[in-house]
Amino acid sequence: MAFQPEILIALGANLPSEAGSPLQTLRSALTALAREGYAVDEVSKFYATPCFPAGFGPDYCNACARLTGPTDPSRILAALHRVEAQFGRERERRWGSRSLDLDLLAVGETVMPDEATQSRWREIAVEEQTQRTPDTLILPHPRLQDRAFVLVPLCDIAANWRHPILDRTARELCEALPEETRAEVVPM
Repeated sequence: MAFQPEILIALGANLPSEAGSPLQTLRSALTALAREGYAVDEVSKFYATPCFPAGFGPDYCNACARLTGPTDPSRILAALHRVEAQFGRERERRWGSRSLDLDLLAVGETVMPDEATQSRWREIAVEEQTQRTPDTLILPHPRLQDRAFVLVPLCDIAANWRHPILDRTARELCEALPEETRAEVVPM
């Protein structure tokens, strides 16, 4: 059997959907991913997390999952967007409240579109992040190393996943965050 790189995604919601509360929505989204051809191999605990950035809406329910299935990153992203749409996701405002947010964090050690572009987006200032979006898929997700609401649940399922550019594991990236930031991510 050929090696299949692990597909890592982050899930979040801070508004209800037709499925119910944000927690119910995340659980239903995991089921919907199976209909898209992705097996959910492992799911982190579900966490209550402060809205990011502060003041942009109600607090979130967050989790991470490890999937197997077709590994073409564009195909994965399209499937994630279809599932978001099923739960009423509207892309009206960058970092606005949402009924469902599914982010492709990594596909094994894939770097897209290239190391220089990934690094440029990884290093962009927070103020710019609210105003600009890349016009192409960036892998690994360019801000996962900055976000406790991603790294804490990611450590539940893939603590040893190694960032292909930063050469640090998810656990090392998480431990590098301030303790008070990690403490804001509370199991539900």
